Amino acid sequence: MSSAQTTTNHEEIRSWAEARDGHPAMVDTKGDGGILRIDFGEPEENLTKISWGQFFEIFDSNNLAFLYQDKTSDGGTSRFNKFVERE
Repeated sequence: MSSAQTTTNHEEIRSWAEARDGHPAMVDTKGDGGILRIDFGEPEENLTKISWGQFFEIFDSNNLAFLYQDKTSDGGTSRFNKFVERE
């Protein structure tokens, strides 16, 4: 696996996701807020599509950073990502 990078830059996150046919979404927790995800291709049933504006509002208010990988170990495009606490 190639090394992962972390960013809080909105444009970098959006560009990475859109280059992989990803769009912002969240898991509906039926409570306040939700758990952010990048949904790829066909929308998953348990995810609610949200705007980039909503996505980054939740992202920033929860003090998150985006951990991601550009390439897989064999050089392919990676979709690996997760949300972590900012340091």
